[in-house]
Amino acid sequence: MSISSKTKPVVLVFGPTGVGKTRFLIDQASVFGEVITVDSVQVYRRLDIGSAKPSLEERSAIPHHLLDIIDPSESFDVGAFLAHAERVIPNIHRRGKIPILCGGTAFYFWNFIYGLPQTPASDPEIRQQAEKDLALWGFVGLKERYTILDPVTAQRLGAQDVYRWTRAWEVFLQTGKPLSAFARHQQPRSDYQLEIFSLERPKEELSRRLDERIDQMLAEGLLDEIRGLLGDGYSEKDPGLRAIGYSEFLPWLVHGQGSRDEAIQALRWHSRQYAKRQRTFFRRIEGARVVNPDFPEPFLELWRQLTS
Repeated sequence: MSISSKTKPVVLVFGPTGVGKTRFLIDQASVFGEVITVDSVQVYRRLDIGSAKPSLEERSAIPHHLLDIIDPSESFDVGAFLAHAERVIPNIHRRGKIPILCGGTAFYFWNFIYGLPQTPASDPEIRQQAEKDLALWGFVGLKERYTILDPVTAQRLGAQDVYRWTRAWEVFLQTGKPLSAFARHQQPRSDYQLEIFSLERPKEELSRRLDERIDQMLAEGLLDEIRGLLGDGYSEKDPGLRAIGYSEFLPWLVHGQGSRDEAIQALRWHSRQYAKRQRTFFRRIEGARVVNPDFPEPFLELWRQLTS
């Protein structure tokens, strides 16, 4: 297979948590594809079970990039994701393979397609003030204040994404404007031939799959994974442990608040709500072809065209 220097295809495969993205690509695209993971949690080392990170066996079936690249104590944002992705994509093309951006972090996909909003660079002093406000009001208080100022952006931000909510507040402190006031590119990028697929399943089926996946995580040792991280000095202050799959257990494990069962129920609830937000966000991306993973023919037809 040869990749045309003019077309330079990049395939995007997104879908809500639990829809079956990894298995789908292993089954349909393992020969000529390489995956660039679009996941704000799977970038962290040691956050394996709670993030449903592809196993070593799955990674051997199709190469994966942007897994295990930072420690749980480090921050990672959309700018860092784009910088990594833009370096990896040309290398995949040079190998005669097709880059496949695959994951569920909708904000990363959106900004890869349309570009970052033109917000000002972070100012250390203002960032410090935003962090002080976060400490003073708590995460819930900061979210409530910012939602009043900018309900448009508030709908896009993940409920547990402390970094992005704090960054939004920082931009407001710096400029007096909400994030939604900053211009975005209205047209998708044209330097690549973008082929976009949205994986979807019926709501009831997805809910069942989420419950089964959480049960599997617990059986595989999720609690031991979290205890190991806490034992090595990581805490609820670290960005990695604020993610869904980890944060729900910290009140119980760290502070003795609530119970194991309550933490599991919180995880089930947060997972369903996150999947709902993902579906809503992905439907805003124009040109995406909707595919049920169990009926992959629309994807296979495009894949045959790209690899012939």
